[in-house]
Amino acid sequence: MNVQQAIDEANRCLLCHDAPCSQACPGGTDPAKFIRQIRFMNLKGAARTVLGNNPLGGVCANVCPTDDTCVRACLRSGIGQPIDIDGLQRFAVDYGRSQGVKAFAKGKELPHKVAVIGAGPAGLTAAARLATYGYPVTIFEARKQAGGMLRYGVPETRLTVEDLETDLNEITALGVEIRTNTRIESKNAAAKLLDEGYSAVFVAPGLWKPLALNIPGADLDGVTTALTFLDDARVAPETIRTLVKDQFVAIIGGGSVAMDVATTAIRLGAKRVYALALEGMTELPAMGDEIIEAMELGVVIKPQAQVSKVLGENGRVVGIEGHETEWVVPGKLTPDNAKKVDGTRFSLKVGALVQAIGQGATEAVGGIITPFKSDRGLATADKQSQATTMKKVFAGGDVVRGAGTVVDAVGDGKRAAEAIHELLSEGQVAL
Repeated sequence: MNVQQAIDEANRCLLCHDAPCSQACPGGTDPAKFIRQIRFMNLKGAARTVLGNNPLGGVCANVCPTDDTCVRACLRSGIGQPIDIDGLQRFAVDYGRSQGVKAFAKGKELPHKVAVIGAGPAGLTAAARLATYGYPVTIFEARKQAGGMLRYGVPETRLTVEDLETDLNEITALGVEIRTNTRIESKNAAAKLLDEGYSAVFVAPGLWKPLALNIPGADLDGVTTALTFLDDARVAPETIRTLVKDQFVAIIGGGSVAMDVATTAIRLGAKRVYALALEGMTELPAMGDEIIEAMELGVVIKPQAQVSKVLGENGRVVGIEGHETEWVVPGKLTPDNAKKVDGTRFSLKVGALVQAIGQGATEAVGGIITPFKSDRGLATADKQSQATTMKKVFAGGDVVRGAGTVVDAVGDGKRAAEAIHELLSEGQVAL
């Protein structure tokens, strides 16, 4: 999108007084404001709005599920096509950076150190926000590089390493220290960090334990999880190419991650890819454009289907068996609400199977916060401040909400940073 195209697109905006697009953004990026700035040719101002509100504004422009947030809320869709909000956000960020725009700066250094566990979107956002206030921030990241799922769970076709590194570099330029290969999972880890002199701790390690089905044959060679698949596709693509090339591949799941796996498998040489989901076609959790892209690439989506057995020969997967399903209670989209439809048994020959049914928290995460108030095996935090039951300890991102979106995590990080600043400057947090 060039300058004229961006201005033309922004001119389609209805300039709504109550700006439903901005209200629908979990990260508070304020699309109504940057669209208006583009419309009136304040292009640098648009970049400052995006990046000032969202330290991962460049990343979010590429991976944000706008069909479910700001674009869905756009009133222009009632009389035609909604505004291309993600396209305008990408334009604003790219233009601003090409002009040397700096949306935020390091604040005057304060005496209170803050520790952040996890260099994913929630942790990075909180760290950036705190650094602008002047707090020295250290992020402890278990993996080799920062980024969390943005680096290890999103295909290169959706988010390039260069785009991720650009946002990361702007965050570290604020003085944020990121200690990689540093796993913080010991019992009472948050308390120990406080004892070491940190004034507050934000816990955002993400979810790195892949969920797997307990069905016969799930342990055969050639059966893997979406997290492992996408991680390897990023850091060791030849491993995945060897797994899927010229193979029939089945994926269990109908969400965005399942579609990422499906399209990645196609691009790495799979002969045919099936995606099997409990949901009906209109109920799939994946975004509409993700489903369309997958189908255009040749992915066969089999809705209302449940895999019950993995078939193997000589220790390796050769096929799957399953049956069609229907909901016991219509609209309740949970596995325990699906029932088998008699007479609908099916089988497929496949050489690889990927389970894309979600991730959970590792057992060690429960020891970070003491006491660990658990909800569905996740940490529990106040929805307004991200405060946990442990004094001076906050939590956010997937470890609190379960598998969520990047922009949800950004929102958590911003709320946590504001609450930590309130705590350290005023001595209390409003809950």
